[in-house]
Amino acid sequence: MATPLHKMILPYNRYRQEAFPFKYPTRTPIRAIKLSFPWLKRREDRELTCIKGRVSSKNDSYMVSELEREKEKEDNEEIITGKEGRSKLADTWLEIHGTDNWEGMLDPLDPLLRSELIRYGEMAQACYDGFDSETFSKYCGSCKFTPAKFFECLGLMQHGYEVTSYLYASGNINLPDLFQRSVCPEAWSQTANWIGYVAVSNDKMSAHLGRRDITIAWRGTMTRLEWIEDFMYFLRPISLKKIPCPDPRVRVESGFLDLYTNKNKSCRFCKNSAREQILAEVKRLIQQYKDENLSITITGHSLGSALAILSAYDIAETGIDVMDSGKIVPTCVFSFSGPRVGNIRFKERLEELGVKILRVVNIHDKVPHAPGIFLNEHIPPALRKLGEMSLWLYSHVGVEVALDHKDSPFLKETSDLGCFHNLEALLHLLDRYHGKGQRFAPTSRRDIALVNKETDFLKNHFLIPPIWRQSENKGLVRNQEGHWVQPERPNPRDDL
Repeated sequence: MATPLHKMILPYNRYRQEAFPFKYPTRTPIRAIKLSFPWLKRREDRELTCIKGRVSSKNDSYMVSELEREKEKEDNEEIITGKEGRSKLADTWLEIHGTDNWEGMLDPLDPLLRSELIRYGEMAQACYDGFDSETFSKYCGSCKFTPAKFFECLGLMQHGYEVTSYLYASGNINLPDLFQRSVCPEAWSQTANWIGYVAVSNDKMSAHLGRRDITIAWRGTMTRLEWIEDFMYFLRPISLKKIPCPDPRVRVESGFLDLYTNKNKSCRFCKNSAREQILAEVKRLIQQYKDENLSITITGHSLGSALAILSAYDIAETGIDVMDSGKIVPTCVFSFSGPRVGNIRFKERLEELGVKILRVVNIHDKVPHAPGIFLNEHIPPALRKLGEMSLWLYSHVGVEVALDHKDSPFLKETSDLGCFHNLEALLHLLDRYHGKGQRFAPTSRRDIALVNKETDFLKNHFLIPPIWRQSENKGLVRNQEGHWVQPERPNPRDDL
C-alpha cells in the first residue's frame, strides 16, 4: 500500500496540527465564543525616528512566506474560549495583580493573566527597542525617543500609557555589558545610561483596567549573556545603602544594590540615584491621582528583573505606597528571565510587606539559576540554618511560571544560550502556553517573526532572517549636500 504524500513530507505527525493548522483544521466547539484582546493586536514592527517633534516611520523589511502568513491567520482562528473567559479586566484586576498569589490561575493559565503578562512584557521589551546602542552615535546610551513620543515611536499606542519620567543609572561601576558609551567626544553623557521609564495609564486605559496603573519598566543588558558573572558576589545587608529595613538579616546581591543606589554628583542625569528617581516619581504620581484607585506594576527582563524586584521592595519598605488616606497601593512585579536577588530573609520580608511577584522563565535559561547555583532555596532544611549564616545563600521570590522552548514547534534546536534568554522568545512561549501538558497553540495575533528580531531561533523554513531588526543605514541620513551624517535629535537634557 502506497504511503500518502503528506505523511512523507510530515514525519513529525505529533505536531502537524500545530505546524500546519490550515491543513488540519480544528473544529469550533459548540456555543463557544472567541475571545479577542484588541489591545494585544501586535504592531507592525518598525523603528520610527523622531527628530525635533516630527515622526517619520520606516518599516523594517523582512520576508515571510505566503504559506506562513496563511498559517498564522488560521492559527489565530483556532483559539476559542467559552463564556467563562469573558470576564472583564476591570472586575478581576486584583486577582490578575496577585492578591491571592495567582491561586488557580496558572494551570491552566488564565487568559486575562496571559494577556496582561504579554502586555507588560512588551513594555519591558520597549526598553530594548528604544535604547540607542550605536557606539558611533553621540546619543549612544540614551533613549532614541522623547518621553512624549516614546510609545508612539515604538508602535505601542494601543497600550494606553504615557511616559512621565525617564530613569538613568550611573556608569561608575564596571558593567560593560549594561552600559553603552559613545566614541564621540561630544556625547550627550560620558557616565550615564538610560535604564528605564515610569509611565501611567491614560483615562481610557484606566477605565479598561479598573484603576490608574503606575508602571515602572527596567532595561536589562544589551549584549553578552555573561553579564551574570558580574553579579556573582556576596550578599550585603540592604540597610547599608540607607534603604530602611528593620531586620539586618535582609541581604541582597551587592552588585544589584550598587547599581540601584549609586549616583554621580557631577553628572546631570545621575546626580540622583536610580532609587531616588523612582521614589520621587512614584510619590508624585500617587499624590497626583490620590482620589483614584491605583496600582503599581513593575516589570523588567534579565538584569531589569532584579532591579524591578529591588525597587518593589524599596517602595513598600519606605512606605511610598501608602496614600494620605492610609490605603496601601497594591504593588506587583511581573519578572521575565530574572536572576535571584537576595537571601531567604529578603524573600520573607517581601511577603510580609505584601509585594506580589510573578516570575516567567524558560527552564533552559541559565540566568534564573544564578546567583546561588549551589546554595539556594532548594538546599535541605537541615542545612538551611548553616547556609543563612553565610553570605552566599540566595533564594528566588514569588511565584514561578516555567515554560519550555522545546514545546514550540516553531523553534529550532540550538546551543545558543542567548536564544533561551531572549525576551521576545519568552513572550512567544507565553502566548502559546495554556498549562502543563496542554497543547501548544496561539492565543493572539502575535507575530512569530518577533522571535528572530535579535536571535536566530526560528526554524529556517519560516524564512525569517536571523537578527533582522536593524537601524536603517546604521542611523545615518543624507543631508542637503548629499553627505551621510548622524542626524540631530532632541538632547536628553531637554527632558530633565
